[in-house]
Amino acid sequence: MSVPNVRQIVPNPVVTVSALSQALPALAALPVAAQLRQLVGMGLARLPQPGKGNTLQRWQALSRVAQHSLSLAKLYEGHTDALAIQHELGHAPIQTNATWAVWAAEGAGQMVRISPSGNGRQVTLSGTKAWCSGAQGVSHALLTAWLEGQDQSQLVAVDLSHPSIHMNTDAWQAVGMADTLSAEVAFDGTPATLVGDPGDYLQRPGFWHGGAGIAACWHGGTLAVAEALYQGMRAASPEHSAFASRCAAFGKVDRVLAGLAALLRESADWIDAHPHADAMAVALRLRQAAEAGAHCVLEETGRALGATPYCRDAAFARAAADLPVFIRQSHGARDDAALANAVLAQEHYPWAL
Repeated sequence: MSVPNVRQIVPNPVVTVSALSQALPALAALPVAAQLRQLVGMGLARLPQPGKGNTLQRWQALSRVAQHSLSLAKLYEGHTDALAIQHELGHAPIQTNATWAVWAAEGAGQMVRISPSGNGRQVTLSGTKAWCSGAQGVSHALLTAWLEGQDQSQLVAVDLSHPSIHMNTDAWQAVGMADTLSAEVAFDGTPATLVGDPGDYLQRPGFWHGGAGIAACWHGGTLAVAEALYQGMRAASPEHSAFASRCAAFGKVDRVLAGLAALLRESADWIDAHPHADAMAVALRLRQAAEAGAHCVLEETGRALGATPYCRDAAFARAAADLPVFIRQSHGARDDAALANAVLAQEHYPWAL
């Protein structure tokens, strides 16, 4: 398969949305891990750092990839987040063309422990990590692990090609997001490198910047579903018996997506203006709005168009299956309660124009 020429596609050191839009269709037939490797090799995964003045451009890229494929977006967001984390914590990735994942979930009864190796920040890992997105397709990972005597997790970087690593895919039975190549990953004396200090992963300002960026992926996945309704309305005849009800559905979808796009822009501007502030409320508000928007668009689009796009439109069927799984990264009512507490802790009234 031919891929776009890098010199033609990347006019600047930082990727643009138009460059991604040009490259992605040519990669669509490849497995998502191969698509990620191509994007990295073409320089199309070098996104602006969040909080540095171009956060919206970063989110536009995430959204565009998600509109193309949510499974690819899961890997692409993880890779770009890993680079941002390492940059923020002053850790330089060893390999320029490596593909990265971030694994920070802590499975019940599972823990990866860190043992010193006597060689500075070089350590070894033992234990099992669950919910490892992209495990079978990326070359490196940042993951949270535990030093003895510490009550906060420690980030480590690991090369996944080491023979001491074993991957178990038996538990991954997903239909939606099936292409993310997820697995449980077991380490047995695996060499790794400490990144930052214990607690840095959660305490750094960029933690909530990255959490907000997930909402941009959800927005892109929602756009992929809404596209079918948009195109259907453009082609519909006003004389059709279902036109009025479809108009009502389309109006709801427009209202939700326009509001979410405005909130994404506002949130990106806020993060750029307050790069070192606590962005928890901003990120949770955005994530909860994006989740609610996804549910609305899935419901209204399905109600308006019926079974046809689920059965005859492969891109729509994939997006409609992937999106409900991806937005389950939200913690639902728990995140709503956390948002409430974050807003109430602020001194100013939050909603006045």
